[in-house]
Amino acid sequence: MKRVIDKTVNLDLVGVNGNAFMIMGVFQRQAKKEGWSTSEIEMVLAEAKSGDYNHLLATIENHCEPKDKES
Repeated sequence: MKRVIDKTVNLDLVGVNGNAFMIMGVFQRQAKKEGWSTSEIEMVLAEAKSGDYNHLLATIENHCEPKDKES
């Protein structure tokens, strides 16, 4: 899947409640924390919401790149 924008957040969705609103909220908070603009966040969320649950999950995961916690 193609990224909406060429950015990722340091976020691992493993363990996050599988509710679509929870996933979007966790992503949005992390993106804000990492300095993403409101329009960048809205572009990703709009794409995520443009399909079914699997599309939402794939879109959000595609913009997440967890960093190694031991580094």
